[in-house]
Formats: sequence, C-alpha cells, structure tokens
Amino acid sequence: MLPTQETNFPAAPLVRPRTWNPFPWVRYLYDWVLHWAATPYGVAALGVLAFAEASFFPVPPDVLLVALCLASPRRSLWFATVCSVTSVVGGIGGYLIGAFVWEQVRPFFFAYVFSPSTFERVANLYRENALAAVFTAGLTPIPYKVFTIAAGVCDVNFPVFVVASVFGRSLRFFAVAGLIRLFGPPIKDFIDRYFNLLTVAFTVLLVGGFFVVRYLL
Repeated sequence: MLPTQETNFPAAPLVRPRTWNPFPWVRYLYDWVLHWAATPYGVAALGVLAFAEASFFPVPPDVLLVALCLASPRRSLWFATVCSVTSVVGGIGGYLIGAFVWEQVRPFFFAYVFSPSTFERVANLYRENALAAVFTAGLTPIPYKVFTIAAGVCDVNFPVFVVASVFGRSLRFFAVAGLIRLFGPPIKDFIDRYFNLLTVAFTVLLVGGFFVVRYLL
C-alpha cells in the first residue's frame, strides 16, 4: 500500500518484477536491491547500485529509483541526480576495466556478466559511431556495462565516452523521476509496461537523427 504522505523512505518495497525470470538468483538480487527502499539508507544504496550496475552488477538501478520516487515524489529529481552521477562514475570505472585489466578479467565477465557475442556486437557498434553507441546504451535497457567495458577495450575517445554517458544516463533517470513527480503512483504501471517500448522508439528516432545530420544536412 502506498504511503498517503511524503516520507523519507517507504514502509515496504513498492514495486515487484513484472515478468518471470528463469534465474532465481537474479530474482533474489532484485528483491535484495528493492528492500533498501524500506530503510533509511535508500539513497546511499541507490548510488552504490547505480555505480556497480555500470560495470558488473546485473540489476538496473531503475527499480530502486522508482521505489524511492514513489515514496517521496518531491525528492524525485534529487534521486535522479544521485543515480545519474554515480552511474556515470561507475561507467568510467567500467571503461578503466576495459582499458587496463581486460585480459585478466575477461574470463570472469564472459562467464558471469555478458557473452562474447554480445561484447563483439557492441565493439562493432563502436567502430561505426562511438557517440551514438554510448548515448544509446546509457538511455536504453541495453546493458550499460557491456558498453562501458567495450569502450575501454576499443580505446574509444574518453571525453566522448563521458559526455555521451552523462547525457544518456541523465535523460533516462530524469525521465523516470520526472514522470513520477508529475503524475505520481499511477504512472508506475505505465513505466513498467511500456518502458522498453518507449526507449526503443526513442532510440529509433535518435538513430534517425544521426542519419539526417550525417547524410542529409
């Protein structure tokens, strides 16, 4: 049950996974992440989660961001700021992993974090357009960690990587927080149901924009 007035943290987790997941340990991690919303350490947990998810952690920070925003809508933009900043810093950490220790840690990442085929597809995207690749990864449900590490491995221009990450991650998290602040709890179901579809549509428009700029203007 949602709180009737704004509080520092909710009395209980507010959102649950929408779809079945065949990996029980992922569901366990999801619930573990979500339980932080019911503690005084929700904001700190959000920052740690956003940082870790950018390089290795499997659960996206959106689940905790939504729970915190629903509990305290007036602080939604602050939550989005924490999430964006720590995610970008975590992305820089992922870049450094790819740039300096990839050969040592590659077996672990290919075994537990992402597949070699996914990594190769991302590397190919970087060869085509690094800025569009990072921006798209920062915004959409595509695992950001694959892009951050691959950027370091592929020696993507570091300032380009940081700028694209800032814009992509900020737009994603502020969009979620802003919708909750404007519309309150009813928007949660809409975000849950259509988030992937909306971000895919936005990505199509983004790629179309790059095409127009590159070939028609």
